[in-house]
Amino acid sequence: MSEPTDTGDALVRKWQQITVISPYSRELGLRLHAVQPDWCVIRAPYDPRTVGNPETGVVHGGVITALLDSCYGLAIFVRMARLRPMATLDLRIDYLKPATPGRDILGGAFCYKLGHELAFVRGAAYHDSPDDPIATSSAIFMFTEGPVLSLDEAVHALGGSKP
Repeated sequence: MSEPTDTGDALVRKWQQITVISPYSRELGLRLHAVQPDWCVIRAPYDPRTVGNPETGVVHGGVITALLDSCYGLAIFVRMARLRPMATLDLRIDYLKPATPGRDILGGAFCYKLGHELAFVRGAAYHDSPDDPIATSSAIFMFTEGPVLSLDEAVHALGGSKP
C-alpha cells in the first residue's frame, strides 16, 4: 500500500513554509497564493513601509524584484518536487507601469527549462491578471553544492511536521 500524498491545503501550508525561509520574504509579508506544477503565485501585501515614493504611494521596485525572485525559486522547487540550494545567476525585469497604491501585488512564475546545473524561469507581477502586468521578468538560477531535500524533509528541518 502506498503512502498518502498531500493535496490541497496541506500541500499549500508546506509550500508556504518554504516561501518564507528568507527573513526578507518574511519581513515583506510574502504569502503563497497558489501553487501548481506549471504556475506558482506569491502575494506581496501592500505595506506603507515599502512605498518608494511617499507622494504617490507607489511600492518600491525592489519589492517587486524580491517578490519575483522568491516566486521563481518556488516555481523551480515545485517543478523539481524537491529543494536544492541555488543562487540567482541572472534576473531581468521590465517595469511596465507602477503598481496601484494600496493594492496587493501578485507575482506569478513558471520554470520552463530545468537542466542539471541551471534553471530558467519567467513570470510577471500584476494585480488582477498576468495579462495586464506591472512588470515582466525572466531569470536564470544556478544550482550550488549542498543537500537536496524533499518537501517533507525541508518542512521537518524548519520545525514543521515529521517527514
